[in-house]
Amino acid sequence: MTNDEQHARFRLGTRRSPLAMAQAHEARDRLAAAHAIDPAHIEIVPVTASGDRIQDRALAEIGGKALWTKELDAWLDAGEIDFAVHSAKDVETIRPEAFVIGAILPREDVRDVLVGAPSIAALPPGAVVGTSAPRRAAQLLHARPDCTVVTFRGNVATRLSRLAAGEADATFLAAAGLKRLGESGTGHPLAAEDWLPAPAQAAIMIECRADDARTRAFLAAIDHAESRAQVLAERALLAGLGGNCHSPIAVLTRSEGAALVMRAALYSPDGAEHVTGEARFAADDAQGPARLAADLLERAVPAIAVHFAGPAQA
Repeated sequence: MTNDEQHARFRLGTRRSPLAMAQAHEARDRLAAAHAIDPAHIEIVPVTASGDRIQDRALAEIGGKALWTKELDAWLDAGEIDFAVHSAKDVETIRPEAFVIGAILPREDVRDVLVGAPSIAALPPGAVVGTSAPRRAAQLLHARPDCTVVTFRGNVATRLSRLAAGEADATFLAAAGLKRLGESGTGHPLAAEDWLPAPAQAAIMIECRADDARTRAFLAAIDHAESRAQVLAERALLAGLGGNCHSPIAVLTRSEGAALVMRAALYSPDGAEHVTGEARFAADDAQGPARLAADLLERAVPAIAVHFAGPAQA
């Protein structure tokens, strides 16, 4: 890196939530270390996203994942920031052509954590469980149809305070988010093989403008190849399914040498129906996830299929 590049300033866009800020600091620190520069050369520019302002309704009811990205997208498009840091699971499957994924950071623990009981089986009969995620609700109701789901939105502290106030018997959080907030001891992790995570869960995605060669080169230094392969494969699965925020889908991808092994499950929202499938394909095989998506949709009963549009409308 030249002296001019060492002293160049970059503007990092992020949401204002505590977890988003923790992820922004992780990205900044990794970039500073990779380029041997002072972190002060990377300015963190926070924005309050629509998804953070509206907390009383499920995300699917108020505009979906775009509520996490639209403000940052506008700033990025206008050149007010050089790159944006996102939770990969919150980024829409189909993105503007003007943006590219500059880096995926090393993926954290993909598991969900149950707070309020040591396991799903240990939930009391008829337990009330707070979550706004269709995947978590459907998986819970599939395993425990006696339970009731109530909408829980907000950051980690908000959800834990609602749980403490007695609004529910239990709730779910992401292990990765808890670790990044320094709260790893909270709750009980659920085995990912039994309780499949959300697509792209636990991964930090950094986007920049496709025509910004300077920033793309800057971000490439922290791109983690294995995590990128997994996240892109899971996003390709979503594209093949044509799912949206109402679509309960769970997926676990593991790397085996140059191959990926992906296990996915689709549910009806009430958890009564589900279909599962597994596929192994080369990490650079963009059609591998699409084939698994097609197989799942072919075997899905109408109560599941109605929530997925398929690849033509993804």
